[in-house]
Amino acid sequence: MIKYLLAVLISFSVGMIIAPFIIKLIKRMNARQTILQYVQQHEAKQGIPTMGGSIFILATAFTVLVLDGANNSFCLFAMLVMLSYGILGFLDDFLKVALKRNLGLRSYQKIISQFLIALIASYFAYKNRYVGTAVNIPIFNILIDFKWWYLPFSVFIYIALTNSVNLTDGLDGLSGNVCCVYFAVYFVVAYMEMTNANDLGRTLYAKEISGLLIFIGALIGGLTAFLWHNSFKAKIIMGDMGSMALGGCGAMVAMLTKNPFLILLAGIMFVVSSISVIIQVIIFKLKRKRVFLMAPFHHHMELKGIPEPKIVSYYTIITFIGGVISLIVM
Repeated sequence: MIKYLLAVLISFSVGMIIAPFIIKLIKRMNARQTILQYVQQHEAKQGIPTMGGSIFILATAFTVLVLDGANNSFCLFAMLVMLSYGILGFLDDFLKVALKRNLGLRSYQKIISQFLIALIASYFAYKNRYVGTAVNIPIFNILIDFKWWYLPFSVFIYIALTNSVNLTDGLDGLSGNVCCVYFAVYFVVAYMEMTNANDLGRTLYAKEISGLLIFIGALIGGLTAFLWHNSFKAKIIMGDMGSMALGGCGAMVAMLTKNPFLILLAGIMFVVSSISVIIQVIIFKLKRKRVFLMAPFHHHMELKGIPEPKIVSYYTIITFIGGVISLIVM
């Protein structure tokens, strides 16, 4: 346990050290956020440095290397997933900055890229002897073998969660706080998986999960350092570079621990963000009416007059409660 907690502390320390330099560098590069014209309540955020996801991505990568996590296949795989989605998000952010608009990559370009990364990541789990095609069903605590259906199911989880985290990244500290709680929950899930594996004599599987725990701990530490500078009022925004990396990692830890259905509870606010957008779009197309003042739901709450910090607190608390329930029913 000390090694995993050490991963949190090292990553947090590294993040805190590099954050001021990254913020200065991004300002010098003039890589600043462009706000959509119709989001009037966010006019004050215009020009805030973006690509802040680089803080926790670099801190996590450094910590994993220091703690020799790269020699563990699960940990190395987690790193590659984070970097792949991070690079995709970087390209999206870079185009926004270069073209000075809120539109980066086209929707089809993002979806195709997300699909390819998700397919490769899903195939790794599909072929891995420690993961395979079985997933845990909460409450009943039984494993169901999805067989070849595992691949499309896993790809869906990756794409859905990546975009859901991206949608939730709309207020200072919102996505970061929710993700911190989410990954803390899956840290406990992974630790329980490792303990059970050791009890059953599956020491090699337990060793792989141990590497995943180092990665999750490092990600939590780096993300906490980022939140130090991202909480209201933000000095830097994570951008798609950060939100896509977090979404991809969120799906990855769920699939490697064989508990993707816990996302419905541990990631309940990500689900709310996506569902609110889906409902808004469908109802507007059918009846030309809006269910929410603005979607995703946190923007609806903003327009209702609820302060940003209050909304962030609500989302974080609800995620925490959902996470506790998920640990009870798993």
